[in-house]
Amino acid sequence: MGNIRQTSIKNIAFRLLENHRDDFTTDFDVNKQLVTKYTTIEGKVIRNRVAGYVTRKMTHVHRE
Repeated sequence: MGNIRQTSIKNIAFRLLENHRDDFTTDFDVNKQLVTKYTTIEGKVIRNRVAGYVTRKMTHVHRE
């Protein structure tokens, strides 16, 4: 069983991937900086969850 993400985190991540897919990588630390750059998220926990979800999606893209 996997982790269940909040819909708001998924929506933010999908919006970021639609607009900036080429910038994101499979590295969590790089993605964390990019999420900070492209959004106005102030909370560290939410930023890390969005960056983690983006990293997971990018990892799936590179596997296929």
